[in-house]
Amino acid sequence: MKKINGKNLAYFLDNETVPKPKIEKPKQILVALAGNPNCGKTSLFNKLVGANQRVGNWAGVTVERFEGSTFHRDYLIKIIDLPGTYSLTTYSPEEIVARNFIVEEKPDVVINVVDSTNLERNFFLTTQLIDIQANLIVALNMMDEVEDKKTQIDIGHLENLLGIHTIPTSAVKGTGIEELLDHVVDLYTNKIVTKHNKLVFSDLSEHFIERISEILKTDEELSAKYVPRWLAIKLLVNDKDIYGLIHGRPIWIKIHQILEEAIRRVKIEQNTDPEMLLKEERHSFIRGAIRETVKFKPKIKRTTTEIIDSLLINRITGLPIFALFMWLIFQVTFRLGEMPMNLIENLFTALSNFIVQIIPEGIGRSILVDGVIAGVGGVLVFLPNIMILFLSLSFLEGTGYMARAAFVIDKVMHKFGLHGKSFIPMITGFGCSVPAFMATRTLKSESDRITTLLVIPFMSCGAKFPVYVLVAGTFFDQNSAGNVLFGIYLLGVVIALISARLMKSILFKDISEPFVMELPPYRMPTFKTLMFQMWFRASQYLRKAGTIILFVSVLIWVASNFPKSESVEKLYITKIENVKQNVNLSDEQKLQKITKLESKKNSLQLENSAVGIAGKFIEPIVRPLGFDWKLGLSIVTGIAAKEIIVSTMGTLYSLGSDSGNTDALREKLLASDKYNKAVAISFLVFILLYIPCFAASIVFHREAGSWKWTAFYAVYTMSVAWLISFVAYNIAGLFLL
Repeated sequence: MKKINGKNLAYFLDNETVPKPKIEKPKQILVALAGNPNCGKTSLFNKLVGANQRVGNWAGVTVERFEGSTFHRDYLIKIIDLPGTYSLTTYSPEEIVARNFIVEEKPDVVINVVDSTNLERNFFLTTQLIDIQANLIVALNMMDEVEDKKTQIDIGHLENLLGIHTIPTSAVKGTGIEELLDHVVDLYTNKIVTKHNKLVFSDLSEHFIERISEILKTDEELSAKYVPRWLAIKLLVNDKDIYGLIHGRPIWIKIHQILEEAIRRVKIEQNTDPEMLLKEERHSFIRGAIRETVKFKPKIKRTTTEIIDSLLINRITGLPIFALFMWLIFQVTFRLGEMPMNLIENLFTALSNFIVQIIPEGIGRSILVDGVIAGVGGVLVFLPNIMILFLSLSFLEGTGYMARAAFVIDKVMHKFGLHGKSFIPMITGFGCSVPAFMATRTLKSESDRITTLLVIPFMSCGAKFPVYVLVAGTFFDQNSAGNVLFGIYLLGVVIALISARLMKSILFKDISEPFVMELPPYRMPTFKTLMFQMWFRASQYLRKAGTIILFVSVLIWVASNFPKSESVEKLYITKIENVKQNVNLSDEQKLQKITKLESKKNSLQLENSAVGIAGKFIEPIVRPLGFDWKLGLSIVTGIAAKEIIVSTMGTLYSLGSDSGNTDALREKLLASDKYNKAVAISFLVFILLYIPCFAASIVFHREAGSWKWTAFYAVYTMSVAWLISFVAYNIAGLFLL
């Protein structure tokens, strides 16, 4: 029995007399999911597509691309979750991605996800989607919260005013999902049609919109690709991208004359400019629509959000609570990650032992055990810590607390000369420097943007975390290791703020603008959303371990094994042979001496290899910091990717069958008389502060737009790292044994 298109169809497999039916591919509907940040869009996306989703990046930018699919009424509905954005301007990468996809790709249906508890803020994007004249559906999300607040929304009347089919939904409770999918199919198949909206601007604004639209319609190529009314509105609001699109065309001369007339008349009649006039008229329409359709319950007492905020964003308690949350995250990350980390260690140790038993001694076994497993295994062992860290940060972000953290830090940021918005890219830097650099595009002030770009490297990215866990766990007990991690992250913030103050005092002397941002109500993020975000970060970590880290690990193995010194090899072969022939030694004594001789031979061969030569070359530079050539070389390889530092150390210390076992690496580090707590502190500080990975540096140059700033960024981060590590090494040497 076989099911095709929802119907059961039986046929004989043997001696068939009836040909197999042709399986038709389901019709596909392309849907874009658009909405403000914190509107529950991602949770709704997860409800719509379930596990049938994948993550990538939008072409040309580092903004994440989420897409998934679901079957409904014989249709394959492919859903693209656009980045959260408050408008469809082109000030940020998220806005550019969202607008370009809707305008250029022309999805069959656009679902505008709206936070029902904050209609006025969310409907601003809705009015811009109306301008594009897409097949639009509004998902009034978080309706469960609206009902809890006893607020009443006349959805029928709201539909008439907006001219959009409006579906109440709750991503948390899973209500309205089927109805939303039904409307997608019905709108696509023309069973329902888009209503006529009542969004019109003032007579003055409409006069110029209509005149410009009529001219745009004469350009057949342009009007076939874009909605003339939308282009006219964007020209009136001084959209640079649309200006660039129209400027070189013959119709530009007429349009330019109308725009100049519009500016003059609006200034005379309204004492403003067309951009501000249209913005005010949008808000007037939104406020009027809400006034007609929403009835709020009279406010009697403070809401739960207000009660919690009285403590979390209080000017006295806000900062200490933020610091406490960060401290707890690092304590939990270190303690909970210990057990699964040991399990992964044991797995790689068993794998190494198995390979040693089945593959004869030689280059093949060495490259597998000392190269691949030592490198990749040494990085994968920290996967549980990475997952716990990102799960914790995703939880804080999902509840709405991270927006409060930005608000709390705002006053501190101004004291150091930075715009409050700079905190958002800086916080993003805790995850990865690449999107953090991209996020600086939202800063309008050039000095704020460059300063923020220059201090982001001091915000410790997740790639550095495995190094912290290894070194802190080696030289400090479990109770102290979490405090050391917290201290390292805190030091990065302090150095970033001090650097910002210096730059704003010396390089830039303009004043930062005030910081305004929306604080969403507190919400409990869904379990599925948290798990998805955690796994997405973990999968990125795994992909890096399976590609660049694997490649560099093998490269380091080759460089650490070649060239070999024949004189060293002959000398120790002779010494080992003499031990074997010594009749005065027992078998156990012979084994001990041979093991020591093998270790000395490997150490000398390593120093004579390409890796050893390179390490010895840079050793004078890092010796004042307490580092030997092995730590110095690990730092150099970390410029490619910070996770490689751990794999480099695993390879350099030739762990053999213990490859991938951090306990074995820790024993090697502790056994060396060159390392102590002061060296550990110095090493952690240097890893924290020196130049980010190669990919991040490329993005920095693209965002800074100048080789001058890129060179300054490289020299400044390396100089600060060396100087602070030198100070930390000498101070720690006075107090730590």
